[in-house]
Amino acid sequence: MEYVEPIRDRKKIDGMKKLLSGSPRDHLLFLIGINTAFRVSDLLSLRYSDVMDNRGRLYEHFTLKETKTGKNNKVAMTKGVQKALRNYIDNNFDGNIKEFIFKSRKRDSNGNSQPINRKSAWRIIQQSAEELGLKNIGSHSLRKTFAYHQYKMGTDIVLLQDMLNHSAPSITLRYIGITQDEKDRAVKALDL
Repeated sequence: MEYVEPIRDRKKIDGMKKLLSGSPRDHLLFLIGINTAFRVSDLLSLRYSDVMDNRGRLYEHFTLKETKTGKNNKVAMTKGVQKALRNYIDNNFDGNIKEFIFKSRKRDSNGNSQPINRKSAWRIIQQSAEELGLKNIGSHSLRKTFAYHQYKMGTDIVLLQDMLNHSAPSITLRYIGITQDEKDRAVKALDL
């Protein structure tokens, strides 16, 4: 597996949103990915029942059991994600609340839809990033982008560590790509 980076430049994030806007599914995948700490495997497993009740009302939180850790995770939905979800549901929901949100065209032996796979998600993100001149970007970059921008906005590293289920702050810092240059700038800016 290749090492991927977060998308650090907000203009590049906006560029990704614009490029992916041609596919509502792919655009929503990107939006939820950069606004939560979900791994791509958890994103792809989302069903309509994970985001709304039987009457079509959106929940205020995503609540799911993480594939990798087996832990329950509850994450608030941002207003932007709620708006995008509502629009997506209004235009794509076929009435089956058990359907996957990010479904592929493939069906299982019983005719049920399947979610896109990790490779497809990687290809969607990687190709859009490549169009923008971004290197080392893949589907896992979504989670890293969320964490990086949370850190840059001042979110406490211990809280971020907990959100990502990391065992130590040092792992979280390395994970989000805090480089030596950034460390140097921070120290030089203080200059007591």
